[in-house]
Amino acid sequence: MENGSTFFVSFVLLPLLLTTISAQKTQLRQNFYRTTCPNVESIVRSAVQKKFQQTFVTAPGTLRLFFHDCFVRGCDASVLLASPNGNAEKDHSDDISLAGDGFDTVIKAKAAVDSVPQCRNKVSCADILALATRDVIALTGGPSYTVEMGRRDGRISTKASVENQLPHPNFKLDQLNSMFARHGLSQTDMIALSAAHTLGFSHCGRFFDRIYTFKSKNNIDSTLNLQYALQLRQMCPRNVDPRIAINMDPTTPRTFDNAYYKNLQKGMGLFTSDQILFTDTRSRPTVNLFASNNAAFQKAFVAAMAKLGRVGVLTGNQGEIRRDCTRPN
Repeated sequence: MENGSTFFVSFVLLPLLLTTISAQKTQLRQNFYRTTCPNVESIVRSAVQKKFQQTFVTAPGTLRLFFHDCFVRGCDASVLLASPNGNAEKDHSDDISLAGDGFDTVIKAKAAVDSVPQCRNKVSCADILALATRDVIALTGGPSYTVEMGRRDGRISTKASVENQLPHPNFKLDQLNSMFARHGLSQTDMIALSAAHTLGFSHCGRFFDRIYTFKSKNNIDSTLNLQYALQLRQMCPRNVDPRIAINMDPTTPRTFDNAYYKNLQKGMGLFTSDQILFTDTRSRPTVNLFASNNAAFQKAFVAAMAKLGRVGVLTGNQGEIRRDCTRPN
């Protein structure tokens, strides 16, 4: 009976599942708003550029927001929803540090889109977030790429749904691969997407154990470049406010480039989950490739972003087009 059940799942349910995934992919397409809001991309880009000129945090804040949205309930803008009783995704400890400027970028872009009568209430917050993410990457020197659209906005956002859905700074390679694989992302995709850490900052508390309490002779993680570790100690003294921010990329923190991988080769990955990509021999060849070949990195990153943008999307009549990105209609 058990074998029969397995047969049914494998040969009947699996094709249905694959058909559903395929349908989601086909319902996302370029120029989705060609007739309803033909200038949506230029409207969003203009709003994002304006916000970016006000503060650089726009870039890493928006990029991180997109990742955190897609990894929890799919790319449905549920991370933007607010809860009056503090029970939304963004209230979870893994999301509480998401920069307010990322949220503000989407809200301002949505307002710009809806200020055009033809476009009002036609473009989802989820698609605006996807477009804004592409734009901040380009504004910081990264690749520009086409964005598939047609996502609908989710109506549900709970703190509980975030639990165990996002990678942590102490993850090893198997943990990273397992988490990304749940979303149809390969090890190469994961390594390419990790380059998001070439922008922005982290807080001292996120890597404190690597420079002060690691089980080694000097209490420093041996995979960490010693000079870099001592610099981190200067920036993050023992009694420092754990919310003090440190650049994720110590060399080009305001440029989206492949310096992230070059830093890993030197033992200058801020998190364990960064440095493990080089120290683990299974992923090291990809790090070396991306470090030496920026074109190969950018191609892999663009492909991985396309796959990420399809994760768990709502399309067709699913979900809604939110009038206000912070609350359901």
